[in-house]
Amino acid sequence: MRTAVPRFEDKSKAKEAESQTAQAEADSDAHEAHGHEHAEHDSDHAHDDHGHDHSHTEGDHEGHSHDHAHAGELTMADSKDHFLNDSHLFGHVQDADYIELPKFLGYKCEYKGHEHSGVLVPNLTLLPDGYGKMSKFMLLILVAAVLLTLVFGWLARKIKSGGKPRGRAWNLLEAFVCFIRDEVAIPAMGKKDAKRFLPFLLTLFFFILTLNLFGMIPFLGSATGSLAVTAGLALATFAVTVGSGIKKMGVAGFLKAQVPSMDLPPALSAVLVPAIWAIEMFGLLVKHAVLAIRLFANMLAGHLVLAIFIAFIGVVSVSAMSWGVAPIVVLASIALSMLELFVAFLQAYVFTFLASLFIGSAQHAH
Repeated sequence: MRTAVPRFEDKSKAKEAESQTAQAEADSDAHEAHGHEHAEHDSDHAHDDHGHDHSHTEGDHEGHSHDHAHAGELTMADSKDHFLNDSHLFGHVQDADYIELPKFLGYKCEYKGHEHSGVLVPNLTLLPDGYGKMSKFMLLILVAAVLLTLVFGWLARKIKSGGKPRGRAWNLLEAFVCFIRDEVAIPAMGKKDAKRFLPFLLTLFFFILTLNLFGMIPFLGSATGSLAVTAGLALATFAVTVGSGIKKMGVAGFLKAQVPSMDLPPALSAVLVPAIWAIEMFGLLVKHAVLAIRLFANMLAGHLVLAIFIAFIGVVSVSAMSWGVAPIVVLASIALSMLELFVAFLQAYVFTFLASLFIGSAQHAH
């Protein structure tokens, strides 16, 4: 019996050990199988991710290739954004520190951090750097002043000689002078006052006309398309109007003359006269302000429309439409230039005519 128990216990322990070993092997097999499934799952994911990345890379490559294919091509939308851009159009009609020239001449200059085809305006102000410099319109004004001084100095010497007008230039200039005197100054202010203010009116007319004609020259621009220039001319007219009226009637007399004489009761006159005087003084300022704006708006608008017409050639230059559009634009630009030439003379006349009316009205009480 003593020997039987240990055997039984040994068998029991051996059986229990075998059972634990079998269970451990089963768990190990299950774990390996599970790990293999995870490995296959991860491999599939990795393969999918790799395939996804590969397809995405090919798409990106095709997109980049598509972008590179179109990078060197200029579309009509790009041309429109450039040639019809506000800064590009107004750059041709506004004042600047350089004179624009055709690119084939080879002149280049830097202005506001950008390179332009042209030459910088020489600084003729004799001021040191940083204290002011001459712009393109200032140079045109100076050239116009010098040119008129030389031309009419020559005409004055011819007239003073007492000889008959000879030559086209003499007859042309004298025809303009006689027209301003007989058709503008005398009807507006009478012979006596016309003789006094004729030099000023002639200066206005020929100065504005010269600047307008300068604007017809490509790449120069019209100085009368700047509000600063036309405002200066209007201020000069205002100074002559008010100054001549004060000189003739005195300060109190000139201010009183702005109100027309009215036979009103004292109570009503005390209310109406100040109101009418305020309206008349305001009207005097507005009339001269409109004088500046009218000339500025007409000259700026005309040159801007001409710039837009010519810009259409650049817009369609990237397509076959340019062969049909370019001739039409050129013909339209020539016709518009002829209209601008007429407007150049017309606006000089209108400004001078209105100035003579304003000055003439200041010489007499309402």
